[in-house]
Amino acid sequence: MLLSRVAERVYWQARYLERVENLARLLSVYSTLLMDLPKGSKLGWHTLVQISGTEKHFNARYKQQSERNVIRFLLAERNGYSILDCLALTRENARTTREIMPTEAFEMINNLYYLARDKADKAVDRSTRGELLDRIISECQQITGLLGGCMSRDDAYCFVRLGRSLERADMTTRIVDVGSGDLLEPLGEGAIGEDQSTPFENILWVNVLRSQSGFQMYRQHVRERIRGEDVVKFLLQNDQFPRATAHNLTTIIKVLQKLPNSSKVKWQVDKTQRLVRNAEIEKKMEKGLLGFLDELQQEIAAIHFKIAETWFLANK
Repeated sequence: MLLSRVAERVYWQARYLERVENLARLLSVYSTLLMDLPKGSKLGWHTLVQISGTEKHFNARYKQQSERNVIRFLLAERNGYSILDCLALTRENARTTREIMPTEAFEMINNLYYLARDKADKAVDRSTRGELLDRIISECQQITGLLGGCMSRDDAYCFVRLGRSLERADMTTRIVDVGSGDLLEPLGEGAIGEDQSTPFENILWVNVLRSQSGFQMYRQHVRERIRGEDVVKFLLQNDQFPRATAHNLTTIIKVLQKLPNSSKVKWQVDKTQRLVRNAEIEKKMEKGLLGFLDELQQEIAAIHFKIAETWFLANK
């Protein structure tokens, strides 16, 4: 078994790297989405801050929820939440555990950090943003693939999988938030008619899927037109799509079978998995998904606390 401090650093390295990729995906897809939606839509750049769970910190720093302020906050600032700072934390955790991962992985993380550091400020502008975000997404995927293809299947890799899977499960619930808040209804009187709203709803959900690279996989599972209920079911309850919440909870359970003293964590994961699988999505969307997603995010956070309590705090 790893030392608790080593296990914690490996776990957080995987979580931060996954967070970097997800934030880059969101920023990349979001520009396209906003250009396609009607002007009356509630969907603005501040929604990205809400998804990332950093609204309180953003509001304390900025008075205007403009595109430039949001992009600077989530991409380039040294605030503990941006892509740049998450890469710095990924790099530091990888640096202190270099002996248990492939050398090439640390070199790639190191190079990606310096790339982002040198170009993040300029990428606040739209003209250069897309290129940097695409590069970040691509290199995060390469690092994840390298770890998956070259690390021994020991305790260290178990904590890599725990961190990555938990971060994905959490971020997917946050991304579903984008399309589940009745964003097209309050467009203002006469903005669009009820019959005209469907195309815009489709655009919204297609971009939600694309933020997870899930559009083609969704069409394989659901052959009818894009519907919000089907997209939410796919991203939350599908057990075959690697970024779906249910799939990642299943992955965590499989990993826990290889780790000692995992019963408390498994109990919490089982509880969260039942919440996801038993959810009647159509009924919950009629009432509004916000309450359900908040509950689900709290349960996912509880999994993290059980992991920390079991393995990271034991020797502190």
